[in-house]
Parts: sequence; structure tokens; C-alpha cells
Amino acid sequence: MSEIEARLEALGLSLPEPAAPVAAYVPVVIAGGLAHVSGQLPFVDGKLVTGRLGEDVSLEQGVLAAQACGVMILAQLKKALGSLDRVEQVVKLGGFVNSTGSFTDQPKVINGASELMAAVFGDSGQHARSAVSVPSLPLGAAVEVDAIVSVKPA
Repeated sequence: MSEIEARLEALGLSLPEPAAPVAAYVPVVIAGGLAHVSGQLPFVDGKLVTGRLGEDVSLEQGVLAAQACGVMILAQLKKALGSLDRVEQVVKLGGFVNSTGSFTDQPKVINGASELMAAVFGDSGQHARSAVSVPSLPLGAAVEVDAIVSVKPA
């Protein structure tokens, strides 16, 4: 068992089957030593987390949704790279929060994904980030997170 797999197990996480694209794109593109992971939606217990923060989704539910997006990012990376051991550095996460105009805790929501990356990859999981509010997301999702990751050669 690799160190990354051991960390996932210690966190009580198992990677799901990576989600198939819902439109005309691919889940991961590797170019110039970087893996660009398309936006991932939050699936908890196989069900998409939908709704709006500040309306019908609590901050705590939003944090868990962002973590679920992070888990799906890991699943996509493992499929594309063959092993999460090839991750050299999580470079940047982009976080999109389906929220009302008065909701201002987008950074706290996206911490769900950010803290997961640090827990899984240690110092290599520290990254730059954006966390923005949007009026809606595909399929009514509460949160969406994408990633740019530096990868080691195969």
C-alpha cells in the first residue's frame, strides 16, 4: 500500500468510480507536466448534493460537499495517472459555490476540498485557490471544484 493510499484509509475515505463527463469535455487533460482536472460535482453516498448555500444548504453541508468534490478530483487523478503517488504538488483549486447574494462564507465552504488535499498530500497538498459565488451550477449542484496538479513523469 502506498503512502497516499494509507492516508486515505486513515481518513476513512475510499475513492469512488470517477464520474463521467456530463457534456463535451474530458475529465483530465495532462499537458506540460500539469494535470488539469475538470470541475467535479459533490456526490455523497452516490447522491448529488444540490441546493444553494444561504438558502437550503447549511455551511456544514457545503463543507462536506466541497470535500466530496475533492474526493472525486482524487478519483479522476488516480484514473488518469494510474497512481496518486504521481502527484507532485496540488497547484491550484478553483471553488464555485452555488449561493445567495448575501452568503459570504465561500472560502469556508471550499476549505472542505483544500483541507482534504493537505490531509492526503501533506505539504504537497498546499495550493493556491479561488472560492467564488455563482447563481447556479450544473444539475443544481451546491458546489463544484476543479484542480491543477503538477505530476511526476510516469
